[in-house]
Amino acid sequence: MFAPVTAGSALLLAAWAMSGCASGPRYVRPADPTQTQYLPPANAPLTGISGPAAAAPHVTLGNGPPQRWWTLLGSADINDLVMRALQNNHSLAAAQAHLAAAREHLRAARGAWYPQIDAVAGAQRTRFGATALGPLAKDFPPFSAYTAGAEVSYDVDLFGGTRSHVEQAGASAQYESAQLEAVALTVTGNVVIEALQIAALRAQIRVADQIVADDEHTLALIRAAQEAGAVSAMDVLSAQSQVDHDRTLLPPLHQELSAARDALAVLIGAPPSDGTVTDVDLDALKLTDDLPLAMPSELVRRRPDIGAAEAQLHAASATVGVATANLYPSFTLTARLGGEGLLGGGPSETAWNLLGGVTAPIFHGGALKAERRAAQDEYQAAFAIYQQTVLNAFGQVAAALQALGNDADFLNAQQRALDSAGASMVLTQQAYAAGNAGYLQVLDAERLHQQAQLGLVQAASQRYIDVVKLVLAAGGRTDIPNGLSRFQR
Repeated sequence: MFAPVTAGSALLLAAWAMSGCASGPRYVRPADPTQTQYLPPANAPLTGISGPAAAAPHVTLGNGPPQRWWTLLGSADINDLVMRALQNNHSLAAAQAHLAAAREHLRAARGAWYPQIDAVAGAQRTRFGATALGPLAKDFPPFSAYTAGAEVSYDVDLFGGTRSHVEQAGASAQYESAQLEAVALTVTGNVVIEALQIAALRAQIRVADQIVADDEHTLALIRAAQEAGAVSAMDVLSAQSQVDHDRTLLPPLHQELSAARDALAVLIGAPPSDGTVTDVDLDALKLTDDLPLAMPSELVRRRPDIGAAEAQLHAASATVGVATANLYPSFTLTARLGGEGLLGGGPSETAWNLLGGVTAPIFHGGALKAERRAAQDEYQAAFAIYQQTVLNAFGQVAAALQALGNDADFLNAQQRALDSAGASMVLTQQAYAAGNAGYLQVLDAERLHQQAQLGLVQAASQRYIDVVKLVLAAGGRTDIPNGLSRFQR
């Protein structure tokens, strides 16, 4: 025999029935890209790139670079600079604190899944009037009473509102985690690039110093030749002008070097006045023979900007769930158990009550449905941003791959320019010594040789910088080792 259906049980049954279709959407992460290459097959330099002197790295697609991607440059000094930055950089410390706060917010949101227990107490002074006791009120004295006990409340999450709030908090923590990875990657990338720029500037300064020294040596020879009557004063003035011109190369290079050292000091968390920046020697760098990059399907899991965009997409999905749950009733169960009695003494008795409450929207002027439609529109916007972020990442990798191939061609061209300029300078100097060429021809030959020397240094350093940019774009990651940063909690 069936038990009679009460109004309360009927309400609960109806709520459970509606919950199957009223809860918000379940988040499903976007599908992985189907591409297997970043460039058209005819343009993809994935079989090795030739270069002068040292062999260029072979580029392969797989799981991506190692966690400590900067070790691909083979420099102990760069390794030390990066580890110091990971330990002391304040932007990284702020990102860690944001992540810690987001995780605490997630823990707080999860607390709504459990019953809430609170201590409750109260005291009152009462005198009953005729409304309550009629003629007997004048014979009933004022009294003081108390109540004390515990109250338990629980929100029945039939329509997924609490679940969606927890999802929002989880997506925020996911976003802050991706932001921490992005900051760590930015900091380490900037440290390595600044170190490479310092190495390049130091190499250019060495070349410029040698150019000035050669100019001064030539000037001394021409002055001696003038004293012997072999050349005119015009040749001396031309040589002096060349020395003065080439000396102008040095102050801008020294300024750039100072600025780069200051920027690197800030990145590693040290005041520039400490002078603790370690200079890297360009000639001491040695690229790995194999440069591992992430496949497109793996890249979307490794790039922190894509991870942040996906976290925002997840949060937008959870917002749709919250807005959907707001369209339906909310149910709350409350129970209270405690003692009550008179403050003046007397026996204390145990009292309890149990309450079930429901709040259901009836008319809000269309606001709730409009908010749900707005949340759905925001989800579509977040999805479009995610897709654009993925495309931008692929474009950056493609551009970096092209740059790596062009750098090899540029380096080859600069090496050939230096060889031919050097040979031309030697022949022109010999012709001048034999009286078969004017000094202006010598100056032109020397100027081409100097430009080729500086160009070769710039091409070599740009190649290293473009390798770093490629690794960062194509799946480089920087996880902070446990216990490394002094800011970790």
